[in-house]
Amino acid sequence: MKFSLIVPVYNRPDEVADLLKSLAEQEDRGFELVIVEDGSTVPCLAQAERYASVFPIQYFAKSNEGRSIARNYGMEKASGDYFVFVDSDCILPPDYFKNLRYELSRSYTDFFGGPDAAHSSFTDTQKAINFAMTSFLTTGGIRGGKVSMEKFVPRTFNMGFSRRVWEKVGGFREMFSEDIDMSTRIRQAGFSPQLFRDVRVFHKRRGNLAKFWRQVHVFGMSRITLQLLYPGSMKLVHWMPAVFTLGCALLIILGILLSPLFLIPLAIYLLALWISAIFATRSLKVGSLAVAASLVQLLGYGTGFIRAYVWKILLRHGRDEEQEIRMRKGK
Repeated sequence: MKFSLIVPVYNRPDEVADLLKSLAEQEDRGFELVIVEDGSTVPCLAQAERYASVFPIQYFAKSNEGRSIARNYGMEKASGDYFVFVDSDCILPPDYFKNLRYELSRSYTDFFGGPDAAHSSFTDTQKAINFAMTSFLTTGGIRGGKVSMEKFVPRTFNMGFSRRVWEKVGGFREMFSEDIDMSTRIRQAGFSPQLFRDVRVFHKRRGNLAKFWRQVHVFGMSRITLQLLYPGSMKLVHWMPAVFTLGCALLIILGILLSPLFLIPLAIYLLALWISAIFATRSLKVGSLAVAASLVQLLGYGTGFIRAYVWKILLRHGRDEEQEIRMRKGK
């Protein structure tokens, strides 16, 4: 079985260099890399050429249309039997493809996903953000590959499916949370995903909390879009950041107007986050940063969720696909 690793790129040459280095160290070389440069003004061609003799690389440059279109373009050009997707800010452990091949030989599936983690080389902020995105106390575990409040949904920072799935389902849609939409359509086509816990990636995510806020705010808005596309898909876990956001506002107002005692529940939760983060990251500094990152994750997602819920559902404006595409591209 040959794997085609498809990576859309937009102005990320340094990150791509790290990804390429990790691919050169793979124990299983039965893969090709398909890089699709999506209208970058700072391309990564030089980085790709440096590894062209180490493992098979297909490099394509096209106009900027969004990473979903770039992934679809990559699938059209790929030669593998199985398409694998990671983000350009990921690093793959040396045993990634070896473990993937083993899992597929032991229990084949047309559709898989794997967890992500923080690499020791990541900055303290990146490690803190990774905790915020994978902890049960923040996301309900839906992204960490562990205990979860929702059925496992493969995400494009680490997912893959067979050519047969692509031929039956088609490609990604250019929208918010395109990976959840794709996973939903694959499920509806009759394919069940498997979680391969040992097929993990190291995911850098956003480099600072301001960029992280914008990202999770969009995630919150996208959950409403997904509800409109797939009625009944929204679960309790998806409401939690919005409930947390409104609850924080209420507790703070009551704490100011009536008594500081109303702030005790919030203080207890933040203490639990801090202790959990310190144990998870084994660092007092990173654990403390993780509290801030967790608040950004919850409040950013929560405000995006509330904003979209009011506009699209309560005020009945529904989806504005052109606006979503503009925001998806950061325009």
